[in-house]
Amino acid sequence: MTAVLDRARSLPGWARSALIAAALVAVLSVTVTLTGQTQLTSGGTASAAVRLGLPILLAGLGGLWAERAGIINIGLEGMMVLGTWGAAWAGYQWGPWAAMLGGLVFGALGGLLHAVATVTFNVNHIVSGVAITLLGTGLTKYLATLVFTPVSQNPRQSPRLEGFTEFSIPGVSEGLAALEAQQRVFVSDLAGLLSGLVTGLTPILVIGVALVPVSYLVLWRTAFGLRLRSAGESPVAAESLGVNVVLHKYVAVTISGALAGLGGAALVLNPGQLGYLENQVGGRGYIGLAAMIFGNWRPAGLLVGSALFGYVDGLQLRAGGEAVHALLYGATLVAVVVAVLWAIRRMWTAAAVALVAGLLVYAVYWSVDTVPSEFASYAPQLVTLIVLAAASQRLRPPARLGEPYRRGEGR
Repeated sequence: MTAVLDRARSLPGWARSALIAAALVAVLSVTVTLTGQTQLTSGGTASAAVRLGLPILLAGLGGLWAERAGIINIGLEGMMVLGTWGAAWAGYQWGPWAAMLGGLVFGALGGLLHAVATVTFNVNHIVSGVAITLLGTGLTKYLATLVFTPVSQNPRQSPRLEGFTEFSIPGVSEGLAALEAQQRVFVSDLAGLLSGLVTGLTPILVIGVALVPVSYLVLWRTAFGLRLRSAGESPVAAESLGVNVVLHKYVAVTISGALAGLGGAALVLNPGQLGYLENQVGGRGYIGLAAMIFGNWRPAGLLVGSALFGYVDGLQLRAGGEAVHALLYGATLVAVVVAVLWAIRRMWTAAAVALVAGLLVYAVYWSVDTVPSEFASYAPQLVTLIVLAAASQRLRPPARLGEPYRRGEGR
């Protein structure tokens, strides 16, 4: 068993992420069988998870670009807020494709402002990020009052926008729906979850998912990506080799803001929303940052983290407290499996902590019949805290993340 674990650790990041995803599907399948909560793996839940996870994924990708260049971007929330207003304004004028562009541009402006503060003036990254979030929130409230009130008669929301036409992959979506209806253990559960990836798609969803491999290829397989990452690992050494560190940091943070703004546009163009609504970001920028950390600053891990948070959010919105209650049973199984794996590796303290945590979660599951809606609505935030606590032992951020840098230090 130890040899198997060693081989698993030697796999590339995408393969480990795929193994984690397969294990989670297996846990969900067992949970559905034992609790009868079919909504855990239904196609509707998967579709909701994809739509709700997309803004988190894009925010996390934005954080990945900035932090790989050494800039902490806690201002993702504010850049997403700017993106929601920019998308709603442009989308109302010229349609959904213009909404995407508006979100990109307004988010990029927020990223550029963060770059000016942190790279040029060496402002503390956390202070700058918080300031941009406050600025974005206040500015969009003012602009919404100024622009949307005469049209929608409501300063807190825009008129309804035109959305993208949804489409499904022909043949595949029908086949998966047929398999899901058969209610076969694991097979139907996997089919239900996969159907959310091929049903009710929109162009912004396809583009958002495609940005994950694109980010990997650019950052890890090009000379530009190598220079950008060197700015976060060892900027002095990079500059001594002729890399324009300041320029690469500016580019990275501006792209970071653009991706976060695109995440805001994804919220505005969600088929269930189709418009700007005050406070609609709802902390997703911070959850995106948590997903990036969970993914250990890698695109594949970030994708898994975003899917997890989107899934929990979609589940509680679609099925309510009873489904979240059943999810506690699945969390117990995960904790037991983790405890066994750590015990095999002779990490006795970690194994004991995981086992105790699993027993506590099971005690909660056994003592109540459902999770109150007031608590169920905060399930994504609770999952964020738990996952970060569990993942904190294996994190490897860029070596010079958050450190000030001035041009010429490498000379």
